[in-house]
Amino acid sequence: MKLSVVIPIYNEEENINLLYEELKEVLVTIDHPHEIIFIDDGSRDTSLALLQQIQQQDSDVVVVSFRRNFGQTAAMSAGFDYATGEVIVTMDGDMQNDPHDIPRFLAKMDEGFDLVSGWRFDRKDAFISRRLPSMIANKIISVVTGVHLHDYGCTLKTFRREVTEGIQLYGEMHRFIPAIASGVGAEITEIKANHRPRRFGTSKYGISRTLRVILDLMTVKFLLSYGTRPIQVFGMLGMISGSIGFILALFLSIQKLFFGVSLANRPLLLLAVLLIFIGMQFISMGLLGELQARTYHEAQGKPIYVVRKVFKGSSREEKQE
Repeated sequence: MKLSVVIPIYNEEENINLLYEELKEVLVTIDHPHEIIFIDDGSRDTSLALLQQIQQQDSDVVVVSFRRNFGQTAAMSAGFDYATGEVIVTMDGDMQNDPHDIPRFLAKMDEGFDLVSGWRFDRKDAFISRRLPSMIANKIISVVTGVHLHDYGCTLKTFRREVTEGIQLYGEMHRFIPAIASGVGAEITEIKANHRPRRFGTSKYGISRTLRVILDLMTVKFLLSYGTRPIQVFGMLGMISGSIGFILALFLSIQKLFFGVSLANRPLLLLAVLLIFIGMQFISMGLLGELQARTYHEAQGKPIYVVRKVFKGSSREEKQE
């Protein structure tokens, strides 16, 4: 089994050599061939030069350099694309993730899990600006997605390759990988990970990211629940809105026809008409969404299911989608 370690790097010149040396010490003790994939996310310091020096000295190192800063989600996606191992480990480049945790994560994978996520149970970050928003976000994400983890933001994770092949990342969705993986039937668990204080550099994250996380959470929830049947969410909203508008219009019509009540300057009439038109728009959006979903799946041959194993007679074949 080959092991691929994916590490996004952005302006970490003081940490790179220390991280590489510590990681290499751990990997040589693991009885598996390995590769280390550094993704330079458009660093403006000497990070890329240091990575190139390391790569020239170690053939197990791969360096992927972005033309500009695309963000951690893009870096993770590139790491998955360039990884060749059957098991992929992701970790941060700031040395706050402990490479010595990797053997424990791999041992957990041997129990049959497809994804093992780290939990920074003793997190060494500021409470107000980092830990409190993270705690709130983790709780919201767990409730909305139905995948209950203590720490969605921990980069230290291990994946089976077939799981990463079924994941398309964009926006800020790298933190939602466990929830997305659950949509393809991955077996997920969480174990405690050692979290260390940052020694050099500054954090690239702040409380301003909370809004973007909430917006991406809405996208993930929609894709997990209604990605293949958008008419059921838009159509339902349209029927509710249209029905309320129709009932109000019917009520006003009865007042006008049987009781002679004037409808001039009645805001309720405008509301009824507005709700009817909104209902029609929602239903139209749902139908357009259905067309797009079918185009997506049919034009690209995307399956709407994922097969783990196929049993035939006395033999067993495994098919990965």
